[in-house]
Amino acid sequence: MNQNREQISGWAGSMFTLGGAITAAALVFAQCSPVAAHAGAPSNADLKFVKAAARGGMAEVRLGKLAESRGASARVREFGQRMVHDHSAANDHLKDVARSKHITLPSGIGAKNKATYSRLARLRGAAFDAAYVRDMRADHQEDISEFQREARSGRDAEVRAFARTTLPVLREHYRMITRISSNRNRMRAHRSRMGRMGRM
Repeated sequence: MNQNREQISGWAGSMFTLGGAITAAALVFAQCSPVAAHAGAPSNADLKFVKAAARGGMAEVRLGKLAESRGASARVREFGQRMVHDHSAANDHLKDVARSKHITLPSGIGAKNKATYSRLARLRGAAFDAAYVRDMRADHQEDISEFQREARSGRDAEVRAFARTTLPVLREHYRMITRISSNRNRMRAHRSRMGRMGRM
């Protein structure tokens, strides 16, 4: 009888040791697994989006300041002021997200944005307005598409939230610049008609 109890005790001890070994192995695997290690971390696509958004946001602020000083139209100057205000706030939000995710943001606006800035900085008055409005329409169309993609399919929750929060602002900017563009086209058409009438 004592022998049977010793055997049972030995089996129980062996099972306990085996169970502990399996649990320990599972924990080690979970910690070492690439999937577990990166679960919830920003994907490469998230990182690419964040860095592009940072460069674009800084560029919008610089271009907005340029519009405030170079624009001929009050509406263009006001739009530039709005861009400085809204994109400065968005940039601050993005910095907070990047800080929490340990993402290093770019310090400059990038080659493409630098080229745009240099081209617009050479213009003044009506020529500046025409080029700035055209660039802002195209730029915001592209931005809205990129932010929609990230808001819909980004892996990191905080980065997705930033994209979703910023999207309505970008859409409002696009509506504003489209109205400015439409008004400019109407004024140009009106001046053209008046010019033809004057030559009759």
